[in-house]
Amino acid sequence: MTRRSYTLYVLGSISGTLLVVGIGLLVGRVFHKLMENRLKKEIVLVEGSRVFDSWKNSPAPVFMEFFFFNLTNAEDCLTGAKPEVTQIGPYTYREYRYKDNVTMVENGTMVSAYTIKKFVFLREKSVGDPTVDNITTVNIPCWAVMEKMKGSWYRTIVSMFMKNLGGGVFTSRTVHELLWGYEDAVLEKAASYSPGLDKEFGLMYKKNGSDSGEFIYHTGEQNYLDYGRVKTWKGQSKLTFWTSDESNRIKGSDGSSFHPFLTKDERLYIFTPDLCRSIHMDFEKEVEVKGIPAYRFTPPRSVFASKEENPDNKGFCVSKKECLGTGVLKLSPCRKGAPVVASFPHFYLADEKYVDGIKGMSPNREHHQTFLDLNPSVVIDDASAAKLKKLLVISEVVSNFALFIVGLGGIMHVILIVLLVRAHQKKSSTQEVTSYCPVSVKEKEDPQNGTYIDLTKKVDA
Repeated sequence: MTRRSYTLYVLGSISGTLLVVGIGLLVGRVFHKLMENRLKKEIVLVEGSRVFDSWKNSPAPVFMEFFFFNLTNAEDCLTGAKPEVTQIGPYTYREYRYKDNVTMVENGTMVSAYTIKKFVFLREKSVGDPTVDNITTVNIPCWAVMEKMKGSWYRTIVSMFMKNLGGGVFTSRTVHELLWGYEDAVLEKAASYSPGLDKEFGLMYKKNGSDSGEFIYHTGEQNYLDYGRVKTWKGQSKLTFWTSDESNRIKGSDGSSFHPFLTKDERLYIFTPDLCRSIHMDFEKEVEVKGIPAYRFTPPRSVFASKEENPDNKGFCVSKKECLGTGVLKLSPCRKGAPVVASFPHFYLADEKYVDGIKGMSPNREHHQTFLDLNPSVVIDDASAAKLKKLLVISEVVSNFALFIVGLGGIMHVILIVLLVRAHQKKSSTQEVTSYCPVSVKEKEDPQNGTYIDLTKKVDA
């Protein structure tokens, strides 16, 4: 075997082997499955895993932006006029969140934690000073007392009593007071008759530096789909605020983390104590966050739909007489009876009657849609984005390694074909231009080497 033939044989063997192996790995998605299995073992909520420290102390910055509706015709509203409001904001706070008292429970299959949230005001990202800017809005403490007295014979007496204390249906307070609390004369008087009752009120009262109760999470070791899923909240596996089992179910994560390998066709569930319920989100489109590919999930209209539009929501009706329409959720059962109603901004996705009921509402999908981009699920800093990009590149290279093998085998196979064609062409050319004939008719004899024939190039006649 000549050197050229040996080279062609080796090249053919290698290229064939690479093609067969590469195609087999590609069809079987071997490297992709290896990568998935490795990540499933790494992304678990146990000590020493890659994600455990970042789960306890999120490195990504979170910003809370508060907007308020300032009532501009409070006096006219008292005589039956339609409320007119103007939006003021944002008042932006940097939210620092970390998990405290983290403990492995149930033989290490679950993890218990308390999420602490602290808020720091950012003047450079806000429209004004929250300790100076005043907002005129509804007086929620007074409304709460009146709601308690609804149908009672002494409601009129209580109303007169509140007026003497300076309490009305509307109030003007600073942004700081509305958020973090202020002493209310009505609540102070009520506290004197009901020991233990708070005499302060605020939308975020006692929520700066506090937690929302104990959560117990699945670690994801037994099933990666359970990663971060809430098992119990405050020791309960289901809620007691609502009137149906479906409405009281605790489903999904707490919104801070989700299982790996999300797909576009799955529905995400998030349990949020602020809404006292679980909500769901569906895939909308692919986006990029700081150059990182992500899936955008948004809550559909069905989340806050009426019971007629979505029968699963019938349990959120406080009573038959207080079953609100699409787009709003009454939170009284978990707000100590206070008349608090939740909705998307500007009554986005709500019935038109709510939008038309207040002058100044202008629901807009671009500005008022709630969405979640995964990965990541919050605004990400540049350092974390660079690290995540590197991990994504490594994952992409490993996952497509079989394709690289097929490509290399294909290139070597093409080279082999080219060499074979060239060798065949050279052989054919040599046969066409060269022949052999004796120099003379008689063969020459050599006494030592025997008979030989002289050869010369053939020349056409």
